[in-house]
Amino acid sequence: MVDVEKLRSDYLNLEFDRKGFVINAENSAAVARAYGETRLEFVDPFDSNFQACLPILASLVSGRQLPIDFPSLGGISMDGGKAVTSIEPVRCGIELTGKTHLNDIYAKSGRTGRMIFLVSRIELYNASGKHLASADSRQVIRENPE
Repeated sequence: MVDVEKLRSDYLNLEFDRKGFVINAENSAAVARAYGETRLEFVDPFDSNFQACLPILASLVSGRQLPIDFPSLGGISMDGGKAVTSIEPVRCGIELTGKTHLNDIYAKSGRTGRMIFLVSRIELYNASGKHLASADSRQVIRENPE
């Protein structure tokens, strides 16, 4: 059985990857239109308030999903969903830096046994170091029955 508290003490909040991004305005607008967005600040790149849509931010990933020395937990791994927190509008065409760390590790028990949740967070910063948004990706691992 995985020692969740040990994983938390060894890996939480330690940056393990950093990657640069530039979001393309046309791509962001196309994604926004595809999911039915109608607000000009998300669908019209020529709008003075144009900004990247949240699904584009959720799609940004660093080169690594977990720290290089993170132990294999075995079991069955599944995507547990995404969540984006917007702090400031993210403008397209600017240099962004994504810094990734494990934000949470926890366990839950269900009908099929215990599941371990790993929440990887990428924080997006502009060139002056201002934190603009965070995107969480949850990985769920169903432990193998013993």
